[in-house]
Amino acid sequence: MKKNKNTVLISLMLLAFLSCNDNDFLDVNPSTETPEQALSSPTAATELVNAVYNKFLNWNESSFAWNGVSSITSDDADKGSDPGDTGGDKDLMDALSFSPTSLSFNEVWEANYQGIARANQALKFLPDLAIDETLKKRLIGESKFLRAMFYFRLGQMFGGVPLIKSVPNIQNQDDINAANTRATRKEVYEFIIADLTEAAANLPTQYGSADLGRATKGAALTLLAKVNMYNLEDPDRWQKVKDLTTQVMGLGYDLTANYEDIWKEIGENNIESIFEIQARGETPNKGVEGYFVSQGARGAGGWGWGFNTPTQDLADAYEANDTRRDATIIFRGETLWDGLLVANTVSNPMYNQKAYVSKTAETFNGNDWESNKNIRILRYAEVLLMNAEAAIEVGGDAATPLNRVRNRAGLSNAAVVDKTAVWKERRVELAFEHDRYFDLVRQGRAGAVLRAHGKNFIDGKHELFPIPQAQIDLSGGLLIQNPGY
Repeated sequence: MKKNKNTVLISLMLLAFLSCNDNDFLDVNPSTETPEQALSSPTAATELVNAVYNKFLNWNESSFAWNGVSSITSDDADKGSDPGDTGGDKDLMDALSFSPTSLSFNEVWEANYQGIARANQALKFLPDLAIDETLKKRLIGESKFLRAMFYFRLGQMFGGVPLIKSVPNIQNQDDINAANTRATRKEVYEFIIADLTEAAANLPTQYGSADLGRATKGAALTLLAKVNMYNLEDPDRWQKVKDLTTQVMGLGYDLTANYEDIWKEIGENNIESIFEIQARGETPNKGVEGYFVSQGARGAGGWGWGFNTPTQDLADAYEANDTRRDATIIFRGETLWDGLLVANTVSNPMYNQKAYVSKTAETFNGNDWESNKNIRILRYAEVLLMNAEAAIEVGGDAATPLNRVRNRAGLSNAAVVDKTAVWKERRVELAFEHDRYFDLVRQGRAGAVLRAHGKNFIDGKHELFPIPQAQIDLSGGLLIQNPGY
């Protein structure tokens, strides 16, 4: 399927706009145009939203720090690389010995608030633009979906965070205080849910080829189901998850026949895809900065930095004949699907195959830093697994969706269909897709699992990550640290 890369294009006008305050923007041409007039064309309005998508391509949003916080902390991944290469603080992430000054937390905090700021800028101007109403509603829906994703990541990592709901007025003390004061976790999740509910109501179920990759109704409903699944304070969350995933299951998605193909260029935006970060690898590149090279095999015969490597515990979690094991893990000495022999001289015994870019069988123009490969964020397989877990909680058929995922992987039906079976399936199906640590926390077993893996998980502390000390300092002490830090 042809990829659309339009969602990563931003005009120079918009780049200038996003780097300035309102008065600076007006000064560009104050005698002829207001911001609303400058943006009141379908192209300019669309580029305003493209800037929000573009944030997901950035190093601090989707790459090194995010892998450290969401993956290396878990039992699925080791730090990797060479023993003496800390990756800044990835050794601390691996050992759960991090602190509020660990740089990865500040990077992901800043990244997600930068994305929120872009979404808020779009949502400030879109309602008043003189453009087609259907397009306007769609662009507002896309912006709210993306803002919800940024806030969801923050909520998973830190719990309650400042809720910046619009472009702050730096001369308004109330706005300044709100930007530096943590809302409750419940308030954050309610805000996310409201954004996604509105987005789902206004987004189309599909796009033409020119807009392929934009957020759809299915993406909003899927993320809404996932947010509800993690919304532990809502006693009705599982019924909502079941209803939402059932709705998505009626939208025409299906499983990719061959699991390994999902992670190839030929599998991008296919029938299983619900939302992906779109990359462009032809000149000039606009790919996800450093995501793939930072996880590539390291050492003699390698092609990357070697971080975020699979653990032996993950490799052992797959059942015999599970095709997902070989599709997820690159093993030292094996021959990959494109014919590349992984040299026995590479530094680590295993690497993340979902982050592999073929330089011979896929589009590659020599730019390791920004390759052509998309990153999968939401997939139909997860919808089926959420539906199965919800059915176990509130009643219904859990076996059918669970076994569809298993059967695609070459496995027979589950002998027992219970929460443990679904949790196990989530691990091997979604490995290296940034869910494992957060899954263990919401399941209430992070301490037991991670301590058994040798990590120093402290109950009552490590369920949340520390608020970055740099942000507490910038707030003048208004931001309150999480317990235990």
